[in-house]
Amino acid sequence: MNWWLDACKTPSVEAKKQAEERQLQLTKPTGSLSELENTAVLLASLQANPRPNVNQPWITIFAGDHGVMEENISAYPQAVTRQMLQNFTTGGACISVIAKEYNAKLQVIDCGSVGDAYEYAGVERHCIIPGTANFAKQVAMTEAQCIEAMNLGRQSVEDAVAYGASIYVAGEMGIGNTCSASAVACFLLNEPAEQLTGVGTGIREEQLIHKKNVINQAVALHQEYVGQDVFKALCAVGGLEIAAMTGAYIRCAQLGLPMVVDGFITTVSALVAVRLNPAVREWMLFGHQSAEYGHRRLLQELNAKHPLLKLNLRLGEGSGAGAALGVIKLACSLHNHMATFAEAAVIGEKV
Repeated sequence: MNWWLDACKTPSVEAKKQAEERQLQLTKPTGSLSELENTAVLLASLQANPRPNVNQPWITIFAGDHGVMEENISAYPQAVTRQMLQNFTTGGACISVIAKEYNAKLQVIDCGSVGDAYEYAGVERHCIIPGTANFAKQVAMTEAQCIEAMNLGRQSVEDAVAYGASIYVAGEMGIGNTCSASAVACFLLNEPAEQLTGVGTGIREEQLIHKKNVINQAVALHQEYVGQDVFKALCAVGGLEIAAMTGAYIRCAQLGLPMVVDGFITTVSALVAVRLNPAVREWMLFGHQSAEYGHRRLLQELNAKHPLLKLNLRLGEGSGAGAALGVIKLACSLHNHMATFAEAAVIGEKV
């Protein structure tokens, strides 16, 4: 039943060693490309290939609605979730453009949005429930519903592996989901909403104060149920898409597929995944540090000292991780195609 506790793959020590040795022979001062070098070596280890690549990226957007929207915690109406689902598949969204730029497979999964049944070409509609319950009043999901959402993430990764994906990006869409993610983070870090909650889609100052109060009250409401149980925290205040990404991250590590973690909401899912199965952490690259309040704290908790980009993004939908694919691709190209000192007939002493 608890598949997320199963063992993860072990990164290749031999491929890492070979990649490090190659870096020492390239026509540049040792360490001069810093995180570009580190990224290539890490990816070599994760792909068990001393010549890593990101030739077949896979991006999945998980969507879900949130009952806590009843508490007026977002600048946008809930209908936007559904509208953006169609925008993803018709090519108009930011992540759609990024996917096209890097020739990535883009999968869009509706885990549970509010509204009548629909058919959008390209959207995989599962709709476990039509959005979570209002966690300010009751648990957001039953444990069975949370597991079902995690299983959607699991299946997505299995699809990606069958496709031959070289790297995996999870993104999210769900009006109100920064509120949910902040509440989950409060449980995991045992810190108040004031430390972990930002403006999300751009709410006014008075709405931000209200949002923090809603989160603090919800944490108090569910404290007895949650205790120190990470899974129950996800059930109590999480979202369907947050649970799905958690499942996806764990399955990536179990099947040996490197992943790029996006912004605040996805990093909350990453932290849940690591708390449930600590070995998952080895398989994570961190795409960026967002402008969302609290993201830096989450990165610190995950010991992610050097996210690849810092562009003050706060869009979500996998956009920061998607943008980082360009840096990762460049890191691989430099690693694979730069000349060695011997090949270039350049005299240099490597230390």
